[in-house]
Amino acid sequence: MAKGSGNNRYLRRAGGGLPGRSSMGGGNANALAQAQELLAKAQAELAAATVEGTAGGGAVRITMSGEQKILGIALEPEVVDPDDVEMLQDLIMAAIADATQKTTELQQKSFGAITGGLGLPGLGLG
Repeated sequence: MAKGSGNNRYLRRAGGGLPGRSSMGGGNANALAQAQELLAKAQAELAAATVEGTAGGGAVRITMSGEQKILGIALEPEVVDPDDVEMLQDLIMAAIADATQKTTELQQKSFGAITGGLGLPGLGLG
């Protein structure tokens, strides 16, 4: 039995390539563009978001952006004891840890809806 022109039947289709796919991967490119748009939106929302971490019953407050940048520190006068600097340092570290935990949860909530929990590297979700 003689072969036709030797061309694969899939390549004879108008778009070439495999059935249901254009030669440029249009469907995949569109999905990727939408995902990038959603990620950019989520990143912008995180940059605009702020959280407050506290320690010492609110005597130490750390304000942090959704990108985990410290925006401010507020101390109540009663925690500033020159004879106990270590306590103040511990309270500040605890408030930073609290704010960091809150921003991590915010990031997971924001990006998790987009990535479906894929754990993609570089998104600050680990």
